[in-house]
This record gives sequence, structure tokens and C-alpha cells, in this order.
Amino acid sequence: MPEILEYLKRGYITPEELFEIIPKPSEERLRARPVAIPECPQEIPCAPPCREVCPTGAISMLTPNDIPIVDYEKCVGCSLCVQICPPGLAFFMVHYVGDKARITMPPHELLPVPKRGDEVVLLNRVGEPVGKGGKVTLIIPREKSMGDTAVVTVEVPIELAWEVRAIRVPGGGDDDD
Repeated sequence: MPEILEYLKRGYITPEELFEIIPKPSEERLRARPVAIPECPQEIPCAPPCREVCPTGAISMLTPNDIPIVDYEKCVGCSLCVQICPPGLAFFMVHYVGDKARITMPPHELLPVPKRGDEVVLLNRVGEPVGKGGKVTLIIPREKSMGDTAVVTVEVPIELAWEVRAIRVPGGGDDDD
């Protein structure tokens, strides 16, 4: 029987494990413009909408079971892959701007949907808070998103760029805010 990978046992992948599977973009590339990061480490059947929607052909998958690979130089940072990914939360955009990182994610099926300028609680892959004061810089409302889910871009401290993968709106139903 094959060994079960640690991230499958835990239910989430760490950045270190992810970058053993896919290459990490260079800092120079991360500073140039947003870049798509596929956090889709398993070979599972998918009708690769991310590959099909990509306007520059930056995403490759030879078969529907392959892990998506992004050609970071071809990626223009449009976020269409983030919007269309059916499992949701499998694609993110990362962009380094000064001492901050802007993370684009489709986490928000819950209400309230944040507004531009809102400060939010930053959550890791497990849903644990890793910081407060992430600032929402862009919202693509669900009615304008290809995936029918609001797409949110949040500015975070650069050291949290590979940790933050979700947000919580303060006062959005949790008593600890």
C-alpha cells in the first residue's frame, strides 16, 4: 500500500511541501506583477477550466489528471484562474509591492462580503488567525466573477505572503472580534 502523504493526512499543504511539487516564482517575478499560484498538489480528475480560461496559455495540464503548472513569465495576473477554479481555494495570486504582499483569493461565500479598504482578520490554510489588519484592496463581486464567488485581494505583511489563504471580516459572526 502506498504511503499517504503528510498533507493528505493533515488536510492542508504547507508552503514548503507545495514548493517541492511546483516551482516557486522568483522574488523578481513576484514584484513585477501578480502571478498565479496553483495550490492543487493532487493528480485528480479536473476538466481544467483554469487552463481553458487563461488568456495567455500560461497554465499547462497535459491530461485532466495532471497538476496545473503555471509558466510564471506568461502569466499576466488577470486572476481568471482564481475565479474559475471549481474546487475553489486551489488558485491564488501573489504580488509583492514594497514591504507588503497582495494575495488574491476566492474565499468569500460567507456574509458579510468585505468592502475595499476594510481591515480583515488574516487566516492560514487551517483557518487559524495569523494576523489582523489585512487591508482589502480589491473586490470582484460574485455577480461579476466568472466563478460566481466574490474574489478578494488583501494586502498583508510580506512575511505572511505564503501563509494567508483566507480572511474573516471582523463582526462577521464571530464573538472574538
